[in-house]
Amino acid sequence: MDQDVAAKEQPRYIKLNARDNVAIVVNDFGLPAGSRFACGLTLRAFVPQGHKTALVDIAQDQPIIRYGEVIGYALAPILAGEWVDEARIRMPEAPDLDKLEISTAVPAPLPPLEGFTFEGFRNTDGSVGTKNILGISSSVQCVKGTMEYAVKRIRAELLPKYPNVDDVVPLTHAYGCGVAINAPDAVIPIRTLQNLALNPNFGGEILVISLGCEKLAPERLVPEGVSDAIVRMQDEAFDGFGAIVDAIMTQAEARLKILNKRTRETCPAADLVIGLQCGGSDAFSGVTANPALGFAADLLVRAGATVMFSEVTEVRDAIQLLTRRAINEDVGRALVREMAWYDSYLARGGADRSANTTPGNKKGGLANIVEKSLGSIVKSGSSAITGVLSPGQKAMQKGMLFAATPASDFICGTLQLASGMTLQVFTTGRGTPYGLAAAPVIKVATRTELARRWKDLIDFDAGGIATGEKTIEETGWDLFRLILDVASGRTKPWSDRWGIHNDLTLFNPAPVT
Repeated sequence: MDQDVAAKEQPRYIKLNARDNVAIVVNDFGLPAGSRFACGLTLRAFVPQGHKTALVDIAQDQPIIRYGEVIGYALAPILAGEWVDEARIRMPEAPDLDKLEISTAVPAPLPPLEGFTFEGFRNTDGSVGTKNILGISSSVQCVKGTMEYAVKRIRAELLPKYPNVDDVVPLTHAYGCGVAINAPDAVIPIRTLQNLALNPNFGGEILVISLGCEKLAPERLVPEGVSDAIVRMQDEAFDGFGAIVDAIMTQAEARLKILNKRTRETCPAADLVIGLQCGGSDAFSGVTANPALGFAADLLVRAGATVMFSEVTEVRDAIQLLTRRAINEDVGRALVREMAWYDSYLARGGADRSANTTPGNKKGGLANIVEKSLGSIVKSGSSAITGVLSPGQKAMQKGMLFAATPASDFICGTLQLASGMTLQVFTTGRGTPYGLAAAPVIKVATRTELARRWKDLIDFDAGGIATGEKTIEETGWDLFRLILDVASGRTKPWSDRWGIHNDLTLFNPAPVT
């Protein structure tokens, strides 16, 4: 749709809650001054798409309300019909972690949803993968080049012999030596690497490439009792680089033979482990894509699946809405614990939560981290929060979990993989080519204009909610069915079709020596 067509459309805005005194402009490319809405409100200035206009006069220091919550205070008087951009808003203080209500509004259990299945790869430990991949871990950054060379040969020379195996993925990283390996916070990157190798999409076949002198001993990355899963480059038995690569290929082929015997079988939706994430968010994220994903998440929870949402800084300013949903006191306290840890982490680095919002977020209409957080948590749906995972911790329970991670797309994706995620749903308002080699990623657009323009990068359009063409419930059901199709291998997301996959990125808050 071009700007001339958009300008002729009926001006439309979205008000989310009866308490709201601002609304966001729906029309593509925004609306000029003089645009008159059906309610009689007339814009006093141009307002870009997704940005806020005042519905009533707002006095200086009075609250600005969206989602029924205070997102800030007016720095100066704002007249009805004016553009309420970020420069006119003073951000409120973060919720006091010592004064939160815990488990005071635990949702009633949702009715079970039975009969939904997908075609997955069942493992001997009972877990189920959505892909059949050989993952090769590294214990130190020094071996990355060797691993990438070996993987290139494995894909060219060995993988064609084993057609049931989807890919070979090197789990490389910038860690393992030159770090304070015994510092308390080092548990996070080490636990992440340990659990990455156990992701269900790797079928339980573990192979670690080591240099031999690094601080992170490779034995720490393999389960107890597994003795033949390590290739050490410094082993004196190797005569040259070629011999090292040959050893890696021999070990890889032994595992490819086993993985090639895996075939998809019908599994209940309860066997899914789904990660929820957003990136390149805009003001429509909390209106279209995230509510639809939240509805789909509720369907998954009703079907017995494990669903995790993350990004501490993108829930911190709405944490009061989450602690009330904690299924019990312990879960509520765990939520508070993760928020407090991250507050301290940011303070040590001389940063605060406001550093989260990006120029793209602001261009898309998000004034500050408070508004962004309120839209972000909507993707967690309406069910009780049944568990909290520290960064990189493996999920061991069903239901809606909060998996604590930074908001960085790449670190969040890596940590969710370590927690056992086998498929990720990623909402975006600005657009991103983000993808993961180890798990399929379904990218959901908040706006139809983005979905049309990025027709071969976006997998699902939630923009019809904003225009009234579809309801949240209809869109959520469509997304739920797409999740089952992608998990079954029937539909391949665009990032996999193009082979667009981001590097794994460890979260290392410990010192580097």
